[in-house]
Amino acid sequence: MTSLSPSSQLITTSEKSRIRLAVALFYFGQGLGFASWASRIPTIKTALGLSEAQLGTILLMLPIGQLITMPLSAAMVNRFGSKLVLPFVAIIYALILIPIALSPNAWYLGASLFLYGVAGNVCNISVNTQGVLAEDMYGKSIMSSFHGAWSLAGFTGALIGLLMTNIGFNTLTHFLIIVALLIVNILWNRPYLLAEQNKTETGERKTKYKPDAVIIQLGIIAFLSMATEGAMFDWSGVYFHDVVKAPEELVILGYASFMIMMATGRFIGDFVVGRFGRQRTLQVSGILMFVGMLASVIFPNLWVGTLACMLVGLGVACNVPTVYSVAGKHKSIPAGVALAMVSSISFLGFLMGPPLIGYIAELFSLRYSFALFSIFGLLMFIMCSRLKIFKNQ
Repeated sequence: MTSLSPSSQLITTSEKSRIRLAVALFYFGQGLGFASWASRIPTIKTALGLSEAQLGTILLMLPIGQLITMPLSAAMVNRFGSKLVLPFVAIIYALILIPIALSPNAWYLGASLFLYGVAGNVCNISVNTQGVLAEDMYGKSIMSSFHGAWSLAGFTGALIGLLMTNIGFNTLTHFLIIVALLIVNILWNRPYLLAEQNKTETGERKTKYKPDAVIIQLGIIAFLSMATEGAMFDWSGVYFHDVVKAPEELVILGYASFMIMMATGRFIGDFVVGRFGRQRTLQVSGILMFVGMLASVIFPNLWVGTLACMLVGLGVACNVPTVYSVAGKHKSIPAGVALAMVSSISFLGFLMGPPLIGYIAELFSLRYSFALFSIFGLLMFIMCSRLKIFKNQ
């Protein structure tokens, strides 16, 4: 775990606000880049003539890039610091949108997504390190607002994608505009990032910890939520195109409605948890995921499908921040270590969910895929009801 440098304790209130804004805008930038790619998946799938299974295999290249380079990414951030690494890699992450848009075939697209995964993983570690430093600076939890900024960017990216489609801009033109916006955002906010000290400089003792049953179960709960979240990111547009049969200009409606409700849920999440408790919040979230996914299967029409996506977005909104908060209170494992363990398990769900949807769709149909994923919400409800660590929370 990194720690805030001593000099940062003297930062004024206005400077703290500007730093918080800068970190939030880096989250926003990464969300906007990813959402821009996600909004064009149906267009790219059609342009390259890909089947569901082929698209699922290609989507798998992104998590492969992230997983293979995860140790290297962590070492890079620890060695050079997130303040230096984040702006540099964030620019690379943005620029890779261009070869994605120019992909002439499935192989080229797969290679581009692999690189996108590599850059995205370094960005993810770097920006979350900045989030931790900002929390240390404020002395209270503000991570949920950063995740809210990422979700808000997803909605913004969906709207921009809808606009670009309706005015006839192709994928390359769309992505070039996004790249320009992202680079301006990076250069504007780079000076306000926080520097950190590593453990050897602060004299902290290195200790190895192993995940216990509670950490694993928390990881599984987050896994179920993030698998559903990842599936909605990559497949809601395809579902509206192939199953709902939405008009071309409204294909992105499901994705947009999902994103706006997820962003809304994250911005009000702290209030909801304070009012109803963590266990009740997660139980209701699981039911919303279950009902939303199942409704989209039973009633595959435009308006019910849109409402279903809204329910799923609201259902996944608070899960990860809430689980992270509980993990951070683990009695025998330091907060930073516990969070790293849980996030490692949950992140696999986000990465593996979309390819799994594609394989199931190829064997059966896309509706069967969504039906199976609806069970994830039910499983989450059951686990949250039984896990003792949620009692009285």
